[in-house]
Amino acid sequence: MSTSERTLMKGNEAIAEAAIRGGCRYFFGYPITPQNEIPEYMSRRLPEVGGAFIQAESEVSAINMVYGAAGAGGRTMTSSSSPGISLKQEGISYIAGAELPCVIVNMVRSGPGLGGILPSQGDYFQAVKGGGHGDYRMLVYGPASIQEAVDIVYKAFDKAEQYRIPVMILGDGVLGQMMEPVTLPEMLDTSAFPKKEWATDGTRAGKDRRVINSLYIESELLEGMNKKLAAVYERMKAETASESYKTDDAELILTAFGTTARIAKSAVDILRENGIKAGLLRPVTLYPFPSEAYAALAAEERVKKFVTFELNMGQMVEDVRLSVNGKKPVEFYGRSGGNIISPDEMVRVCLGLIKNA
Repeated sequence: MSTSERTLMKGNEAIAEAAIRGGCRYFFGYPITPQNEIPEYMSRRLPEVGGAFIQAESEVSAINMVYGAAGAGGRTMTSSSSPGISLKQEGISYIAGAELPCVIVNMVRSGPGLGGILPSQGDYFQAVKGGGHGDYRMLVYGPASIQEAVDIVYKAFDKAEQYRIPVMILGDGVLGQMMEPVTLPEMLDTSAFPKKEWATDGTRAGKDRRVINSLYIESELLEGMNKKLAAVYERMKAETASESYKTDDAELILTAFGTTARIAKSAVDILRENGIKAGLLRPVTLYPFPSEAYAALAAEERVKKFVTFELNMGQMVEDVRLSVNGKKPVEFYGRSGGNIISPDEMVRVCLGLIKNA
């Protein structure tokens, strides 16, 4: 398939193919709705490109297999949905502490608890605040379309290796289950990848040993590691990305992430048709959060208010409020349980805010 062709694909399958084309050769996972097409696709495709697929006996096993393959230098990935990602949290913290690169996909379902299989954005806190124990962060993306997810996943392995961190793709059931035409990137030549000097790949016989570790008994050594990781996360701010839509003259700023932001775009267009100067600011990276973009809009005198739309009870809104820093009001509207906010619903909320201002 040439890179110029557009192919109609389901989101989960497109993400899996993008990962393979980006050099992923090891996948470890366990079934859970609504991401099952990712491991199913990987189980068929990876053997075709010389890779390895293992359906682990549990999510805990899967993430520790990721640790092992990443430690040996392989481009490795896992995927799951909310409860499964929760089970992986200890392993993710170990991976971060051992400075290992990997890619993790979370197709979020509604919760808390076992919840339901319908879409949600209730895992925002878990993704951007760490989720597991200790001082660590991940590079977290919130794609809004299948094409954007493909482009992000394709490059995610490079980013993971550049910073030696886990990279998370935070999607939802809508992104994973819908179908859109996508342009797939070219297949990377894995034989051309540079050798990882830190990898425990068995090539150091008779030489100094390589050690992959996150255990530091001495407090000073552990503090030194935490400071080292903090410096990495500071450099990672170079990856911060956001999208602005019709914000140049906007007085009302809608903000949302992922598929909810696509709906918000339609709401902006409807509000504009009704004479309301509305715009959308969408974070592409959920961590690092694009705080400067929000602060810049908040500093504009014409901007009167922000309204955050999420498929949860209020999570990203906290980062929006921190970024706006009290300069402008920040309102919140959310749905949960798998209910999707419609464009008309967003418009009604915005008109109500304007009426009551």
